[in-house]
Amino acid sequence: MKYSAKIVRDRLNACINDLTKISWLFVKNPGKDFTRRRKLPFDQMIKSIVCMSGGSLTNELLDYFKLDPQTPTKSAFIQQRDKILPEAFDTLFHMFTESIKASSLYNGFRLLAVDGSDIHVATDERDMDSFYPGANDQKPYNLLHLNALYDICNNIYTDAVVQKSHKSNENKAFVDMVDRLDNNNPTILMADRGYESFNNLAHIQEKGLNFLIRIKDINSAGLLNSFDLPDKDEFDLSFDLSLSRKQTNEMKMLYKDRNSYRFIPSSSTFDYLPKRTRKHIDIKPYLLHFRVVRFKISDDCYEAIITNLPFDDFPPEELKRLYAMRWGIETSFRELKFTVGLMLFHAKKMESIYQEIFASLIMYNFTQIIIANIIVKQKETKYCYKINFSAAVHTCRKYICGNISPPKLEALLPKYVVPIRPDRSYTRKIKSKTAKGFSYRVA
Repeated sequence: MKYSAKIVRDRLNACINDLTKISWLFVKNPGKDFTRRRKLPFDQMIKSIVCMSGGSLTNELLDYFKLDPQTPTKSAFIQQRDKILPEAFDTLFHMFTESIKASSLYNGFRLLAVDGSDIHVATDERDMDSFYPGANDQKPYNLLHLNALYDICNNIYTDAVVQKSHKSNENKAFVDMVDRLDNNNPTILMADRGYESFNNLAHIQEKGLNFLIRIKDINSAGLLNSFDLPDKDEFDLSFDLSLSRKQTNEMKMLYKDRNSYRFIPSSSTFDYLPKRTRKHIDIKPYLLHFRVVRFKISDDCYEAIITNLPFDDFPPEELKRLYAMRWGIETSFRELKFTVGLMLFHAKKMESIYQEIFASLIMYNFTQIIIANIIVKQKETKYCYKINFSAAVHTCRKYICGNISPPKLEALLPKYVVPIRPDRSYTRKIKSKTAKGFSYRVA
């Protein structure tokens, strides 16, 4: 289905209206908060936070209210936002995303990539779950961890879990997001190293979905090194692995066949086997089906992946191409942080920061859905062109606020394009970052 700019904005407004009807579920004091008529009712608060960019709070309010002399003050805004629970934006994010049916598929499959990214927030020494004192003359800081599911073909986030850094658990967040997925469409879940665990694979298998996960290579402390493998550089092996917590003499003999049986200690998380077993209780092993594939990616470099995709439809070369598409979630984090403005918060309170994280995800999806349905006329040049995402985010913010009409938006965005360079690569620069202070915002 083609979604015009008007349809997308109508869907978002409808979701906000539906949320407003049950606003008492998302306020701290039901029956009291947002019951009186004010300049900033519940729906306007939600929309204004979604439309925030990287400016100061005063300028954000002036922009949203179109320089109206009756623009509410910062103090009034803060008092109102403190009444709203972060779950309001989490719920709105899911409502809006689910209201748009994904249209682009890869050979009939929905491709979902999972990954996590750290988010620097204002320093708060009292929040020990996210606070780091700093080392080597580094300033103290606080970190949150964003876990996200990203639809690679449609360029939108479908789910997210935010955790405080010291309490973060990517595998737990991954399992929660997998369990929430619908299995109406064939789906391939893709992940990088760090998500290689039997528990993760079992949760995906139980949902009837497919997985494609990069694992640590040979001679590393990972799943691959726990199997008896052929003495060659490249291979494609199928496994039917029985997992059990039993330590009877019979099972101990079976565990010697590392490619068919595996003991799962009680200290390891595996949700489909009880942690404690008794000899007289017959608990069948859990059977896990998968392939382990190792292939060359350069002259002296190999990668290994684990998957349950069938060989006939997904030979090693196809798996290599498919996994390369996972990089889309990495570039989406960059756009989310530095283009949408996830690094530029307008609050220090953790609940307000959670609000803005999900508001940024909503704005990202809103923009991507609109530009995906605008045709860019291609010319006979070296590169194909796409809409400039930075210009699109800025324009879509104005569009949500009602400052530009749908036809004007759809005519304006194709004028701002950038070339698509699929083979371009850069050395990844890893350096420490800090939260952007309130005093250092553009006018």
